[in-house]
Amino acid sequence: MKNVLGIIAFLLLSIGSFAQVTTTTAPVETASKSKIKIKTPPKDGYSVRTDVDSNVMVPYADVREEDVYYAKRIWREIDLRDTINSVLKAEDAKLIDILLEAVSNEELTVYSPKDTVAGKLLEDNDSFKIALTAQEALQNARGVTEAEADPETGKIAEPKLRRLRSDEFLKFRIKEDWILDVKRSIFEPRIVGLAPMKMVEGNWQPVFWIYYDDARELLSKERLVNQFNDASQLTFDDFFIRRLFSSYVVKETNPSNRNIVDVLGLTDPKDTRKLYESERIKKSISDYEQSLWEY
Repeated sequence: MKNVLGIIAFLLLSIGSFAQVTTTTAPVETASKSKIKIKTPPKDGYSVRTDVDSNVMVPYADVREEDVYYAKRIWREIDLRDTINSVLKAEDAKLIDILLEAVSNEELTVYSPKDTVAGKLLEDNDSFKIALTAQEALQNARGVTEAEADPETGKIAEPKLRRLRSDEFLKFRIKEDWILDVKRSIFEPRIVGLAPMKMVEGNWQPVFWIYYDDARELLSKERLVNQFNDASQLTFDDFFIRRLFSSYVVKETNPSNRNIVDVLGLTDPKDTRKLYESERIKKSISDYEQSLWEY
C-alpha cells in the first residue's frame, strides 16, 4: 500500500513540474501583433452621402407636335455671381468640372457654338449641327498654349492644353421653349440646350453647346450642394427642371434673329435698358399664360 501511494505522489510531482516548465517557456505575444487595422473608416456625421438615387429623375412627358398650340423660344443667361446661382460653382461640386469630365471621358456629346455656311462663319450658333470631338471641346474650354519654336532644333512644338480654370466660367446660357400642350392643358418650359460661357476678347461667349436631354442622366446622378440643408438630395437636374435658378432673358425669337443688345442698339454693356427689355419679355410670357384661363 505504501508503495502505491509513493508512486501516485511521484506522478503528481512530475506532472506539476512539467506544467510549470511549459508555462514558463511559452512565448509571450508582443503588443504590436495585437493591433487592429481599420478596414472601413467611421462615418463622419449623419449626412455624408455624396451619391444620389438616379431613379429619382422625372422624365419629360411626351408631347406630340400636333398638340403644341403655342411655342416661344427664349434664351437666358445664368450668372454664377448671383447668390442663388452660386451653388453651381461650389468648391466640391462645380458644374463645369462635371461637364468637362464627362466630355473628356466621351460620355457626353457637345456641339460647336459656331457654324459654317458656304464658307462663312456664323457666330453664336446653337442648332446642334456640328458635333465636336473631346479634344476640340477641351480646347475651346481650356484654351491652348502658343506654338513656340525650339531654339536648338527650330521645330515648332505642338500647342498644349492650358490648365483648367473653373473660375473663368461664371455664366451659363440656356435655350428653352415655352410650349402650350393642349392635350394636357399645360403651359410649361422645356430646356433644349445648355452652354458654359467664359470671357473671350471682352465678351461672354459659349464654349460649346450641350443637348440637355442627353445630359439629364448625368446631372441627375450628381448631388447639388444645398447651403440650407446638408441632408438634401437635390441634383443638378433638379436645379434646372425645378427652376431654382435666377436668370435674365438675352434673346427671344425675332425676324432678324438678334439678341436684346443688338435689337436695342446698345453699346454700353452696363446699360440698364436691356434688363427692362428682359423683364418685359418675361412678363409677356406670364401674361399669355394668365390669358389662357378663365375664373
